[in-house]
Amino acid sequence: MHPPPSSRLPRARHEHLLRELQLRGSVRASTIAEELGVNEVTIRRDIIQLEKDGRLARVHGGAISVEATTRPDPARTLVGLVLPGSGSHFPDVVHGAEAAAAGLHARMVLATTGYRAAAERRHVERLVEIGVEGLIIAPTLRDRSVADLVAALAAIPVPLVVLERSLESSTALAGYDWVRTDQARGALLGLEHLAERGHRRIGLALLDRTPAAPSIREGYAQAVARLGLEEAPVRSLPKDDGGVHDPADAALEEFLESCLAQGTRAALVHTDVHAARLVEIALDQGVRVPADLAVIAYDDEFAQLGIVPLTAISPPGREIGRLAMQTLFDRLRTEDPDDMPPRHVHVVPRLMVRRSSGEIPDARAAMAD
Repeated sequence: MHPPPSSRLPRARHEHLLRELQLRGSVRASTIAEELGVNEVTIRRDIIQLEKDGRLARVHGGAISVEATTRPDPARTLVGLVLPGSGSHFPDVVHGAEAAAAGLHARMVLATTGYRAAAERRHVERLVEIGVEGLIIAPTLRDRSVADLVAALAAIPVPLVVLERSLESSTALAGYDWVRTDQARGALLGLEHLAERGHRRIGLALLDRTPAAPSIREGYAQAVARLGLEEAPVRSLPKDDGGVHDPADAALEEFLESCLAQGTRAALVHTDVHAARLVEIALDQGVRVPADLAVIAYDDEFAQLGIVPLTAISPPGREIGRLAMQTLFDRLRTEDPDDMPPRHVHVVPRLMVRRSSGEIPDARAAMAD
């Protein structure tokens, strides 16, 4: 079925947008663009114009009706989800939170900040203005002191749950509800898996400038001590600077060289993209994976797609989103939200076993891809 020719006219598109808003309460620009057979950019411009005309309220990825912002359905709770980006496991977090919201008869509005504190502040202010009763937020940590973060969260006038951030360093931050992946336990899972396969030296290559990195590094050190492992190379990986060559490649080459020189035949690599790249570099040098080097990826976005499918520590994104939404509603539904003690929820990631980590010596069972 082809879209009607009238969909090319702004007035027809505007009428369709407003009609769908009246029926659904919210719309996504991508969905409307597909329905009308036009470019998504066109629909976004329509939304901007209709917002200027006071006909709707613009949110990340689409719009909600003006009625929803001024006269919300008292039987339906409006909540906000603020994330720094759409990569890594955040899409799974969104799906988990959205499913939980639907089960709780709530409507969730999503905003992403691009890892910019100023954008985060604007989105939070807008969500509060449209009447959200609570927020789930993964605050950006880039170029931000603990004091700045404390002030930013304290300025939010509704109950909130903090996602995927380690807040133990501050007494003030520890007073908030939070839900996050137990990254340290994830590192332990990976090293235990490799130790079971006979490895006594296990290296670590880590993308350092990420919120998860300190906990992964801490978990690695704890696991080495707990399992009685021998010293092995540990290497920080630089972030891609947008140049022609990814600087992480050189770091991975040096890491591989150090591992081979020191008799290290296993590695935990964060992220899965970098783990896949390490495998490619190893194969180029005639190093077999997993026969000569066993590899576990920390993250599981692309791990199974590598030339050698990667055993991976898989973040529990959907469960993180679901638990965050449930935690927020538990607080919203208490008689005195301020009187309820803060909840700190750690969710353990899963170990997804594939080819790259090898088999237990003398194991008879074949491993699944």
